[in-house]
Amino acid sequence: MENTGYCGESFNSLQSGTSDEDMVEIAGATLDFSSTDDVPPLDRDCSSGASYGGLDGPNGVPKLMDLLDEPVPGVGTYEDFNTIDWVREKSKDRDRHREIATKSKESTWALMKSISDAFSGWLLMLLVGLMSGALAGGIDISAHWMTDLKEGVCLNGFWFNHEHCCWTSNETTFQERDKCPNWKSWAELIVGTNDGPFAYIMNYLMYVCWALLFSFLAVSLVRAFAPYACGSGIPEIKTILSGFIIRGYLGKWTLMIKTITLVLAVSSGLSLGKEGPLVHVACCCGNILCHLFTKYRKNEAKRREVLSAAAAVGVSVAFGAPIGGVLFSLEEVSYYFPLKTLWRSFFAALVAAFTLRSINPFGNSRLVLFYVEFHSPWHLLELIPFILLGIFGGIWGAFFIRANIAWCRRRKTTRLGHYPVLEVLVVTAITALLAFPNSYTRMSTSELISELFNDCGLLDSSQLCNYANMSVTKTNSNALPDRPAGHDVYTAIWQLSLALVFKMLITVVTFGMKVPSGLFIPSMAVGAIAGRLLGVGMEQLAYYHHDWIIFRGWCSPGADCITPGLYAMVGAAACLGGVTRMTVSLVVIMFELTGGLEYIVPLMAATMTSKWVADALGREGIYEAHIRLNGYPFLESKEEFSHKTLAMDVMRPRRCDPPLSVIVQDGMSVEEVETLIAETSYSGFPVVVSHESQRLVGFVLRRDLIISIDNARQRQEGVVSPSRIFFTEYTPPQPPNSPPPLKLRGIMDLSPFTVTDHTAMDIVVDIFRKLGLRQCLVTHNGRLLGIITKKDILKHMAQMANRDPDSILFN
Repeated sequence: MENTGYCGESFNSLQSGTSDEDMVEIAGATLDFSSTDDVPPLDRDCSSGASYGGLDGPNGVPKLMDLLDEPVPGVGTYEDFNTIDWVREKSKDRDRHREIATKSKESTWALMKSISDAFSGWLLMLLVGLMSGALAGGIDISAHWMTDLKEGVCLNGFWFNHEHCCWTSNETTFQERDKCPNWKSWAELIVGTNDGPFAYIMNYLMYVCWALLFSFLAVSLVRAFAPYACGSGIPEIKTILSGFIIRGYLGKWTLMIKTITLVLAVSSGLSLGKEGPLVHVACCCGNILCHLFTKYRKNEAKRREVLSAAAAVGVSVAFGAPIGGVLFSLEEVSYYFPLKTLWRSFFAALVAAFTLRSINPFGNSRLVLFYVEFHSPWHLLELIPFILLGIFGGIWGAFFIRANIAWCRRRKTTRLGHYPVLEVLVVTAITALLAFPNSYTRMSTSELISELFNDCGLLDSSQLCNYANMSVTKTNSNALPDRPAGHDVYTAIWQLSLALVFKMLITVVTFGMKVPSGLFIPSMAVGAIAGRLLGVGMEQLAYYHHDWIIFRGWCSPGADCITPGLYAMVGAAACLGGVTRMTVSLVVIMFELTGGLEYIVPLMAATMTSKWVADALGREGIYEAHIRLNGYPFLESKEEFSHKTLAMDVMRPRRCDPPLSVIVQDGMSVEEVETLIAETSYSGFPVVVSHESQRLVGFVLRRDLIISIDNARQRQEGVVSPSRIFFTEYTPPQPPNSPPPLKLRGIMDLSPFTVTDHTAMDIVVDIFRKLGLRQCLVTHNGRLLGIITKKDILKHMAQMANRDPDSILFN
């Protein structure tokens, strides 16, 4: 097991080492191997009964210290950029449960502690939901205010956004609801008027300047204080939930900076969303709050159950979709999702949604982000254009993934990646300069989607609803019959077509920059524009050709047959599904997001079609593609292994390699073991009976060896380099005057997973996926032959797929 994290020989060397040379570029952020912001790699909590004295036996003879008797700080923990041992962590948790259950029968106090332990998980979910909901509400309110700040300021109070500023105005007319005396554009404040070319240029200039200022602050804060706060965060969270450790990624600094810079990045007008980063923010909350509870602080597997629930909370507060959030965590990000986690995720998402609803950041007393109310049902024949939107979403998704990965790879391998601040400023300047002239790109992406989802009614003054022949008879409902498009509608169609091309291209280079950037909202915007354009086209087709066979029988003249807003909603789901490959959770999120429960079938048809088309053009979703780009050790459960190779073809050592480095159970000295550690970079060593027999006894981790030897030198008198190390149950008699031996059986895994050399690799891959193994030993007739690590499997799979096996960076 190769391990590039450290190769020191002492307990202290695992904590120190702050050299600037120990940095690596991952996901656009500079990662520091020495970072301990998240959870300290070594748990300093010693048991209260531990004593540093009393190591002498009768007659002053040094007593053999057994690590089974006293816990050693740091043993059983993991170093940075390594994978946890799921089997060991679950075993530790079962042992803890047995101990609590046994003690609970002995006294009332122990019973109370047992009840407290059982309740702690629900209490933690409550805290995660409250904290995430509060942060999300603050982010929504701040982003809305700062987005409007680019266009003007409220005279009643600069802290009011445009909508809140005009709520209390009595001089606002219905036709000009966005104009009120209390709200002044920058041109009105500076030159005194909002009309004329000079005022337009002034507003244009202020818009670009504010955008550049916000983006500069965002990228500067990320680079200076929390490099992990950039990007979406979902690829890294998927990897962390699979058992990988990235210390500091879910720490307090990352939470603080990501929350602030997310507001700045969204407000700058860049083509990005806040939904993916909100999942990262919620996971940071979950990880930080885990420190309050011992059973989550000291067990990495239990902590990942909390993070799975926190991911559900993130989507719940991002979209106001608690059920969709739970399904998103289950379908898209979680690696291990037991039934207990499902219940707790549901509870946490409920608390978060209630908290967000209490804050009411959208000011409409609704939890949903894009509430829609369509007045006409859909017809069966409309499934054809819905499926066409699904095909478009699949093609767009596959194009976006390939283009974005190619751009990100260019960023990583060329000088472009050396200037993150300049890149962000250039992209922001291009975005602002091109976005301002078009009203549909100037408005925030959430407002754009909301307008595209809207169904035109009698009270709508939108350009998209300005049809010709508006003198219609008012009916009981707010719906309007199909009617010919007017000049404003055609103008809006041209502007939307330009906005579609602009959004498709600029999102490719924006996602992955050194600022917090989500992908949900930009992808939905692309699909919503395409859907609205198709919807208007279908509406005009039905109006002018209602006698065609496809419209005859269900679309009579003067009827409200086609709903363009529904097409926008379906298109948004199709494009988001093509990019992320989500299915069930996406449909649930969309109907929770819009309140359009009766339109599930069109959403399902478009989402499924987009997935099929995108999978035909490329098997990976955007998050899996970024995981592979960054070299994370992630075994994708959706990827099938169809090659007929055996364990002996993948294991190390190969035929031309040096023999496997092993430790003999009773024949090596401290000096020999320390030499073995210094000369190799493996993360662990098999323990055998002897070099000749190669009969397997167990497996010991390098980290545990280093900590235990260093700890024994400090606490056990007489342990020197010639001291013998024993992994046997009973220590044989030692020659007189020999230094005291060191018994390390307590740190050895006595039941390592083994397979034979003729085991098919598809079975080995399944074992690694379903049990979360770090390594598996290969035997032949009971003799140790080699070892297979998770990294070896990923390299083998990459080689079989004609990809570069050296792209897998970590174990």
